[in-house]
Amino acid sequence: MILPVIPKRKDVRASRFPFHIFWLVLGVLLLTTGIHVGLIVLMKKEQTEGWLATHIILAYWFGVSLLLTLILRFKFKKTYDEPTKKISEAMDCISHGDFSVRLTPTHSGKKMDYLDFMMLDLNQMAEELSSIETLKTDFISNVSHEFKTPLSLLNNYATLLKSSVPKDDVCQEYACVIADSAARMSELVSNILRLNKLEQHALSAQKAPFDLSRQICECVIMFENKWEEKNIEINMEVEDRCVIRSEESLLEMVWNNLISNAVKFTPVGGSITVAERRTQDRVIVTVTDTGCGISAESLPHIFDKFYQADRSRATEGNGLGLALVQQVLRLLGGSITAESEENAGSTFTVTLPLE
Repeated sequence: MILPVIPKRKDVRASRFPFHIFWLVLGVLLLTTGIHVGLIVLMKKEQTEGWLATHIILAYWFGVSLLLTLILRFKFKKTYDEPTKKISEAMDCISHGDFSVRLTPTHSGKKMDYLDFMMLDLNQMAEELSSIETLKTDFISNVSHEFKTPLSLLNNYATLLKSSVPKDDVCQEYACVIADSAARMSELVSNILRLNKLEQHALSAQKAPFDLSRQICECVIMFENKWEEKNIEINMEVEDRCVIRSEESLLEMVWNNLISNAVKFTPVGGSITVAERRTQDRVIVTVTDTGCGISAESLPHIFDKFYQADRSRATEGNGLGLALVQQVLRLLGGSITAESEENAGSTFTVTLPLE
């Protein structure tokens, strides 16, 4: 879109209501007052009774007040309401990642005022943000794809090295470290690519009916070895069957992340409760653990990318899991909230539409 020629800032109009409005207001007041005097003279001539004359005068001024109110309201709407509404809607689009929005100023040339300049500045900001977002997206996509090949080679050679040396050899330990690091890096790259696609709205939800209760139970069973190793008690409070219409593969990612975190942060002998309940148009799933909890300072940031509340466990994750969960649920029309208290466990609540 070709933007109009922007005049110099010194040419901006100081006000959207110029001083010549004074003469318009004065003329209207003189006109209405003259009509008022004319009404009084006419009523005296016709010998109109006092109570009727009073009502006629009141009705006249009521009509004048209503007319002035409508005129001022129309003027205010055209002058302020409509431009500010456009700016507000454009800012809302930009805040949600849509940088294609552009506004056309109401005036041009030396008639432009500060709201016109605000629209042009917003257009320029959206243009700059769009360029930066494109560069960021291309960089993330290209770098992530370039990482995949060497990581696969590292993992393959580490696996070969482990199989070719005795288990008590020190090389076995080194190969395990290399393989684990390559696997973590590969997972990080995959999560970055998924998150980038979700943020760019490159993924669309292919919704279809499926049994949510069955999916949740299967995801819990996937981590059976881990929670049995830590002797964690699992409490399932889900319905026998709960059919919803959503993207099954994306929701599986949500439950895997939440259950994995619950198992990771719950100590030996603790417990995890997965509960599901239905309302009229929603399904609410909660994952509660008796783990270390999250501090009040960290809780508002747990859905930020690369944020890890527990730095001591930084080697067990990359800080993208909850950010990915939040983006997936936004795409599916759901939401997630977290409640936690340090040393008292955490509860994550996922809300999904039935449709």
